[in-house]
Amino acid sequence: MEPPREDFPNRVILQIQFWQCTRCFGHHNKQHHMQRLRRPPANINTFIYFAFRTTKDLLESRHYQTLTTTTTSLITYTKPTLITPPINKHIKMGYPETFEGFVVDSPKTWNQFHRHELKPKPFGDDDIDVQIECCGVCGSDIHTVTGGWGDFEGPLCVGHEVVGKAIKVGKNVTEIKQGDRVGVGAQVWSCLKCDVCKSKNEQYCPHMVDTYNANYEDGSTAHGGWASHIRAHQYFTFKIPDAIPSHLAAPLLCAGITTYSPLVRANVGPGKTVGIIGVGGLGHLGIQWARALGAEVHVLTHSAYKADDAKALGAQNVIVTSDDEKWAEPYKFKFDFLLNCADATHKFDMKTYLSVLKVGGEFHMCGIPDKPLPPLEVLAFMQNGAKLSANHLGNHQEMKAMLQLAAEKGIVPKVETVQLGEDGCKEAVERVKEGNKVHYRLTLTGFDKVFGKVEY
Repeated sequence: MEPPREDFPNRVILQIQFWQCTRCFGHHNKQHHMQRLRRPPANINTFIYFAFRTTKDLLESRHYQTLTTTTTSLITYTKPTLITPPINKHIKMGYPETFEGFVVDSPKTWNQFHRHELKPKPFGDDDIDVQIECCGVCGSDIHTVTGGWGDFEGPLCVGHEVVGKAIKVGKNVTEIKQGDRVGVGAQVWSCLKCDVCKSKNEQYCPHMVDTYNANYEDGSTAHGGWASHIRAHQYFTFKIPDAIPSHLAAPLLCAGITTYSPLVRANVGPGKTVGIIGVGGLGHLGIQWARALGAEVHVLTHSAYKADDAKALGAQNVIVTSDDEKWAEPYKFKFDFLLNCADATHKFDMKTYLSVLKVGGEFHMCGIPDKPLPPLEVLAFMQNGAKLSANHLGNHQEMKAMLQLAAEKGIVPKVETVQLGEDGCKEAVERVKEGNKVHYRLTLTGFDKVFGKVEY
């Protein structure tokens, strides 16, 4: 008799054969039945199944121990059979074997989310499981689901600004304990052994694993944070300071570190003049970091209506680049550092922007637009020896320092919240894609309403 395999996805099954009497519907062995009813049973050959995560769990179970040590059981057992059925994606097992999340199937259906079971990587000694409370909506999520950064194979669960509670920690985890409120950003693993990692640049590790749309070396899939849980290496999981509410902390884990790290690495501080290009999801944080680090902060924007916001965030001057084609003339050789937080760089006159840098100054890209940079001649940055650079996130030490600075200085993003769900995810990606329909970040909340809240 074949076991009902669809009921046991990815499990080791103990199959037990026994007799069931059709007269008394009891599970007896034949001898017991004769003693009790004084007549042989009218029986049918049936089976019972016990599911276990591993063969080791099965062999240590009371069910298997009964089989091997007891001869007086009321059930007449045959030799047990171990079965490993195939994975059935339609059966929901639940945590810790599986998570649940909201996914899209392809760039063609980029705004059509549905709830789906997610299989995490095997839990390791350095891993932390997080029950998610909320997750930010990043421009990266929209670039990914729309196919702007390339095609993908669904189902895909995005989200890499995750805040929640650590509910399980591996035996090697040192700084985080079960019950801590923690955050996970846009990276969940690196080898931590190569020269790149050893130089505290693990975000550039050639073996790194992004939080979603990526695979581990063993072939396991990394799933994003629009889900019930996330599993990440301890080095990429961070305690959230008590002073920062969860829905405000979430955007710091990607937008925050992406704008903070390049400023710190450029030694931005007192005596430095910094220009922040763009007042949006990235730029409004860049303004606050630069100001908190002690620099003189100017904002360059093509949207005049954002001038008041920029000044409220800490900018000492706002340059509206759409007012005058010669906007750069008064600022030639002015800036030590330009932090470009705009997504429409393909429309820039790069020669003009580079002209406002000091000799050896730096034009730094902290976002990844869908479209390439405009054509750029060597003469455009030869005139002042300007540098063109970019970054991917920041390192472990920078993330911890950034969160501490945010808590001490009261630096938080401007956030609107949206209830997680099929409709909420759709609303979130559509609003962010439109550009000016978010002021300035979105965080998906209410995860407990969708997945329930379990105390571990």
